[in-house]
Amino acid sequence: MEHLKKEKYFSSFSASHSLQYIYTAVTPGINFPEFTAVGLVDGEQIDYYDSEIRKMILKTEWMEKIDADDPDYWNRNTQNLQRAQDVFKVDVRALMQRFNQTDGVHTVQWMYGCELHDDGTRRGYMQYGYDGEDFISLDLNTETWTAANPKAVITKQKWEKTNEAKLRTAYLEHTCTEWLEKYVEYSRSTLKRKVHAEVSLFQNDSSSQVVCHATGFFPKAVMISWQKNGEDLHEDVELRETLPNQDGTFQKRSVLTVSPEELKKNKYTCVVQHSGLEREMKLQVSITGFLQSSTHLFTFLYCCGFLLHVFENPCDPEGEAFLIISGKP
Repeated sequence: MEHLKKEKYFSSFSASHSLQYIYTAVTPGINFPEFTAVGLVDGEQIDYYDSEIRKMILKTEWMEKIDADDPDYWNRNTQNLQRAQDVFKVDVRALMQRFNQTDGVHTVQWMYGCELHDDGTRRGYMQYGYDGEDFISLDLNTETWTAANPKAVITKQKWEKTNEAKLRTAYLEHTCTEWLEKYVEYSRSTLKRKVHAEVSLFQNDSSSQVVCHATGFFPKAVMISWQKNGEDLHEDVELRETLPNQDGTFQKRSVLTVSPEELKKNKYTCVVQHSGLEREMKLQVSITGFLQSSTHLFTFLYCCGFLLHVFENPCDPEGEAFLIISGKP
């Protein structure tokens, strides 16, 4: 199952802080909780809930500070998520029926969040998906819904008869960012730390792809780009998603497709920009096709076991939305 595509309201490099919630409901019968919910600040997991433990638990020590200001925080949000769990279980059955499915593994997903930028702008996003594909999303500029699948038109029509879009937009642009500011204050010592990236280049002898891999960096925002003979290169470049490492840092890859002949005739360079670096890091692709590393040690980290195949589209059997605006921060 692939991640849904995040709305392009803002680039990941320009965001100074972000708050994101990811919910997933799956059909029963597999070795995985039927419902999970994850909260993240600047890509760091802060809380977790699933249908087996049935309570929200903290995932980072600085979240303990919230008890002093809001003693009922964990209990209140646990109750909200228990209700969400019940509704999402119905959602899975409802969408299976809508898609004429009677068996198999299926997922209902929801992802929403907000970001604060250095220039003071506040932006948000909200997306829903089914079986790893876009289903419907909120356009904050017009306060309308965009159906990405013909089966979502029913949902769009029902939601647009209500003020759901206006309520959710207000939440994302105000309440969400207010909570983000609180979390940033609680976590100031943690989130302000900067760990520079270790960058490596590698190429398979039988492939025309060159991979620039940055890992071990914090915070999450990073920019990886390519140059050809000193000029910015945008063609034949694939920028992969930023992924978490088990130690709380992040990794990211950018893949350049280039023929051996072009490699011999031109100079190709990977450029990495990150707040933990005093200056941008540049690594030039060798014509021998292998390895350059910022640490003289090539380490390639594959995807960690951090499941983020999660978003959701809550809709009850009649196609109405389940709204987690009043409870979840």
